[in-house]
Amino acid sequence: MTVREELVVPGGPPAVSHYTDAVRFGDLLHVSGMVALTPDGEVVGKGDVTAQARYVHELLGRTFGLVGASFADVLKVTVYLTDIDDRQAVNEVRKEFFGAAKPASTLVQVSALVLPELLVEIEAVVGIPS
Repeated sequence: MTVREELVVPGGPPAVSHYTDAVRFGDLLHVSGMVALTPDGEVVGKGDVTAQARYVHELLGRTFGLVGASFADVLKVTVYLTDIDDRQAVNEVRKEFFGAAKPASTLVQVSALVLPELLVEIEAVVGIPS
């Protein structure tokens, strides 16, 4: 029987509503949208999408590590930007973390994220290595 497991990133940002950082189900990990918030709920890199994207990718990497996965195991990402013109800056950060691995991807411009200072949010689906 497949077991559902809720995961929380130690030292990660606080949840801003009723959700967990990630859910493992079998050999899949579904990662909630990550934003640039410190454990104290402070916004990292206000006004700097590159700094926010880097922090978000660091959080994603920590989340993947909870199940022994890495960026090479990411199957799909969805990127939410408040300004579509930030796409290239976020893509450069993404290349740093993913290297040669290329996940399936969707990019969406949104009118706002949970806090007005947040510029990027990224969620992922990961295949957990055996």
